[in-house]
Amino acid sequence: MSSTPEFLPFTRPSIDEDTIAGVVEVLRSGWITSGPQVKAFEAALSAHCGGRPVRALSSATGALEIALTLAGVVPGDEVITTPLSWVATANVIVRAGARPVFVDVAAATRNIDLDKVEAAITPRTRAILPVDFAGLPVDRDQLYAIAKRHQLRVIEDAAQSMGANWNGRTIGSSGDLVAISFHANKNITTSEGGCLVCNDGDEARRCELLRLQGVERFPDGEIEVSVAGGKHNLTDIAARIGLGQLPQLEAFTARRRELAQHYFATIDRKLGCELPPADFRHSNWHMFQLVLPEGTDRGRFIAAMAELAIGVGVHYPAIHRLALYRALGYSDGDFPVAERLGRGLVTLPLFPAMSFSDVERVCAAVADTLRSRQT
Repeated sequence: MSSTPEFLPFTRPSIDEDTIAGVVEVLRSGWITSGPQVKAFEAALSAHCGGRPVRALSSATGALEIALTLAGVVPGDEVITTPLSWVATANVIVRAGARPVFVDVAAATRNIDLDKVEAAITPRTRAILPVDFAGLPVDRDQLYAIAKRHQLRVIEDAAQSMGANWNGRTIGSSGDLVAISFHANKNITTSEGGCLVCNDGDEARRCELLRLQGVERFPDGEIEVSVAGGKHNLTDIAARIGLGQLPQLEAFTARRRELAQHYFATIDRKLGCELPPADFRHSNWHMFQLVLPEGTDRGRFIAAMAELAIGVGVHYPAIHRLALYRALGYSDGDFPVAERLGRGLVTLPLFPAMSFSDVERVCAAVADTLRSRQT
């Protein structure tokens, strides 16, 4: 009688004992909200980003919201973005009172199709907000050439691309405003959290005000508020996790690439699945995603994989098909590539603690499920 295999989730953070002990020290210190650990984490992030000023935040969503403000986006403006992302990418634009202008993705990269961006620019366009889908960076050279021609700000949604690079340049070390996520499923984590890479000290200072109610404190105990900020500060508990994770980023990324390469070597190409872009130069391999064969019942596929003790994620449905964006006038058929990918994408397990045998187990389960079950 065979035993039930251990459940393999699609992701799992790797937190070492030193980091756990460090968090305990923070808890015992009596200072658990934003404090010295946040300042240390920001300094480490700045070093990672080539010395640019970085401000830690409670989420990448908050980073995007603040970035839109710093970029001067106001109600009535338009921001060009992708329909294939986590919905936060578009929600922050709506919350700023602006209109998200979607541009379809390129099938080869699953990123916004930069060849179609200029056709979407109008006199109301204020910024471009691209996403590094699954950790594969958007072509930064083409992106910034477009922005420069049209004098637009760029807000890089690099939530998924920590540890990736563009032609040797670490994501965050160049460009305009860069929002990064440290959510629990990201390549490094603070449990929840994110950061914003700014251009200069002035932007960093404005970010500080916007992340905590706009409050400026003075030595005599008085305060001043000149801007209606939000509540986006990171805790020292979260920052201490980040300080333990950041030195491991390079090793985590290298292991993810090894596992992704093993997926390519192991998966049965005859199944008819569409594989992710095989980019081992730029991507951090945040996710390994298949597009299921057309006509496959994705829900039944996910359930069948769960029966085999393997977790499968869905990242992401096409944003413009959701009710909020239908109400803005978008409809089925507007962005056919994003819609096709959004219908069929599944995220397979990929995290540093996996073994090559785990990858082989996943590939065997995919083959068994697609061949043997009515999915």
